[in-house]
Amino acid sequence: MTKQFTVWHHDKIGSTNDEARRLATEGAPHGTVVHADEQTAGRGRLSHNWFSPPGNLYVSILLRTAQPVARAAELSFLAALAVADTVEALLPRQVRAMLKWPNDVLINGAKIAGILLEQIDQATIMGIGLNVLEAPSNAAYKATTIVANGGIASVDGARDILLDRLGHHLSAWQADGFGPIRAQWLNRSYPLGAMIRASSAGEPVAGNFAGLDLDGALLLDTPHGRQRIVAGDVVSTAG
Repeated sequence: MTKQFTVWHHDKIGSTNDEARRLATEGAPHGTVVHADEQTAGRGRLSHNWFSPPGNLYVSILLRTAQPVARAAELSFLAALAVADTVEALLPRQVRAMLKWPNDVLINGAKIAGILLEQIDQATIMGIGLNVLEAPSNAAYKATTIVANGGIASVDGARDILLDRLGHHLSAWQADGFGPIRAQWLNRSYPLGAMIRASSAGEPVAGNFAGLDLDGALLLDTPHGRQRIVAGDVVSTAG
């Protein structure tokens, strides 16, 4: 495992993000990782509950990057790349991960992980949940696991790969900026011109995928011109 990280392990916890926030307020250093076998109050983006039974990976990483807070959103794309690398390392060679804006990781159209970034002063908490053995059966979206796709993994093994890949991408981001991260994300996402249906501020938006802006905003070419979506979700894609 990369030496950037120090892991604090819990059998059961309410939320790894909450514990990482607590540690951040106490001055815990960059690279502090909270890992739990089970969460009783896990959460995802937009305050959604996150299915957190034993058998999956739940980690929250405290990052003190010394970068402006305005750049913190870039870490979402970096996290997605690290998760995609991890998933592909654990699955049969022909299985590829696909990235969906802003930070979903999909296998054959089904969600295999979730990423939640939260800011506390100058620190960023990066929460990651990876479905190793269990997937929710009652979610509003298709979900899958490492094991369901022919992968073999221990939770600790998945964690160590994830932290190694995250450390790699963090170092590259610090040295070279967002440009290379953005290019790698685009290489794993929709083809340019794909029809995208998104939700922005609760309003539906449809258009052809025109890439990412320099700050990671989603660009769609719509009948009314190019639209820049800073916050929202991609609902569906086609073509």
